[in-house]
Amino acid sequence: MKSNTQFLPISREDMKKNHISQLDFIIITGDAYIDHPSFGTAIIGRLLESEGFSVGIIAQPSWDSCDDFKKLGEPKYGFLINSGNIDSMVNHYTVAKKKRHDDLYSPGGKGGYRPNRAVIVYSNRAREAYKNTPIIIGGIEASLRRFAHYDYWDDKIRKSIILDSKADLLIYGMGEKPIVEIANLLRYGKPINHITSVRGTSYVTNKLDNIKDYILLHSFDEITSDKKAYANSYFLSSREQDSVWGKPLVEPYGDRFVVQNPPQKPLSTREMDRVYNLPYTRTYHPIYEEAGGIPALKEVKFSITSHRGCYGSCSFCALTYHQGRVIQNRSQDSIVSEAKLLTEDKDFKGYIHDIGGPTANFRQRACKKQIEYGVCKDRQCMFPTPCKNLIVDHTEYLSLLKKVRTLPKVKKVFIRSGIRYDYLIYDKNPKFFNELCEHHISGQLKVAPEHISDKVLCEMGKPSKDVYEKFITKYHAINKKLGKKQFVVPYLMSSHPGSDLNAAIELGQYIKSMGHMPEQVQDFYPTPGSLSTTIYYTGINPFTNKKVYVTKSQKEKNMQRALLQFGNPENHNLVKSALTSCHREDLIGNGKNCLIPTNPIIKRKSSQTPNNKEKSNVKNTNLKKSSKNTTPNKRSKKTSYRK
Repeated sequence: MKSNTQFLPISREDMKKNHISQLDFIIITGDAYIDHPSFGTAIIGRLLESEGFSVGIIAQPSWDSCDDFKKLGEPKYGFLINSGNIDSMVNHYTVAKKKRHDDLYSPGGKGGYRPNRAVIVYSNRAREAYKNTPIIIGGIEASLRRFAHYDYWDDKIRKSIILDSKADLLIYGMGEKPIVEIANLLRYGKPINHITSVRGTSYVTNKLDNIKDYILLHSFDEITSDKKAYANSYFLSSREQDSVWGKPLVEPYGDRFVVQNPPQKPLSTREMDRVYNLPYTRTYHPIYEEAGGIPALKEVKFSITSHRGCYGSCSFCALTYHQGRVIQNRSQDSIVSEAKLLTEDKDFKGYIHDIGGPTANFRQRACKKQIEYGVCKDRQCMFPTPCKNLIVDHTEYLSLLKKVRTLPKVKKVFIRSGIRYDYLIYDKNPKFFNELCEHHISGQLKVAPEHISDKVLCEMGKPSKDVYEKFITKYHAINKKLGKKQFVVPYLMSSHPGSDLNAAIELGQYIKSMGHMPEQVQDFYPTPGSLSTTIYYTGINPFTNKKVYVTKSQKEKNMQRALLQFGNPENHNLVKSALTSCHREDLIGNGKNCLIPTNPIIKRKSSQTPNNKEKSNVKNTNLKKSSKNTTPNKRSKKTSYRK
């Protein structure tokens, strides 16, 4: 693995320096241009370059006109369009639909550099600029909207994004295999409208004659008028997202059809190594230096992606709909080689921030059966209990961590991408747990129990409260034996389908027993592609056909979140209102089990002596952080999702 200083062309001057008169492909993206393997634009660009294609980048073009879309000229084979590493609507709005003012993927961390629904806007401007040039959309925003979907921001069902964007093809999932196949077909002269058999793609057609053994989903008209039809359509489509046995899916729109071909085959270890060994500059383009750079790079600059995919299948996470349930990993040699490269960076201080993926300790396939038969259609690997075929073994991951932490110049290797504590508990060999606490934590370990009410956990697809408590007990025992004072930071979620005020009170009481406030509390965010969003919209769990309680009242959402942050004096009235409405006045007062005092705490002037200050019922060690309405897990590697 070697370092590189040459970026892909972003201007006519760059093209001239590289003796390029016409680019083969132009990537249009909603992110600033960061040539790092944690960013999809960089991976696809470098991969196509390695296949002999010339590739240019138009990052965050002005969308007021099509002028910026013409600045590199017309590409020979097509435009490749994505919104960036994050969905543009999630990037722009909080769960309360309030406009954000920052954007970690833009110059100086400032917002305003990309439009709402970036894929649709960019695609239509590109079409305006060059009417006959093929347009291929991909990335997280396109992938999770490949079928008709509930849109939280418009509060309605929207059509497949391939229709609204008027694109020729949609690549869903991680797009390395499909884009190389498509690029070569275009190079051989095949028209874009004849490219209809590539795995991992969707397209629009007006006839189904050549499609065999497909699953017919409910029509757009049906799912917009019948929530049961919507839930069933999600059920049908989610069951076919496997590369071994998945069938083509067809969604009717009047006399047209959106067709999803079966998923692409997982990348082999050799193919994964190739992708991550490509010659990235591993930084943002120098044009952003004057604005202060791109903040998103800081989080991943000294982190290493070791694998993709997740078989945890949390209901609120759309990752399995995008990356799939099958783990695709890199070799240890490739990862160690990248770690050595990082140690040569002038800014390296001795710390590898992460070696992981969507779930750090899922380094291997869940079971050997998946290789030949694919993932189980009617059984999750981890929920409600671990499958009997699940391979629970941290040996290989531990050996990898040891190799990296013993490299010259490396002081510490952290794990920040999330540990599945239930998988950790299921491992009968305690060695990894011991070494995790001894070598790979910096004072605190972040995990995501999300809730403690079993009825809510059931809808979340998370393990029961008992499993979390076993983990906590063992964690404290190991740290005590090591003589370390290290803490657990639990990520918690309010207002998820299944959670009512009583469940939120139950969680609030659990937080009280912890003795400190959680660092992060997140309201459930209904984003496209997840099971939880389907439940949120329909009030039905499509896998059980049972009705599920869903709160859509902003007032109740505020109360649920306040109950998880009852130590914040600003939440007193909301917490009191929630407790009163549930007839839980026993939790109001000065008793040791009370969540809030009878009267709100009045902030004293700074001149008052400490002895006269009133105390809240719980030590709030992270009040400043926890009072904020946090966003979904926004990791650059995979659009960061909870474990």
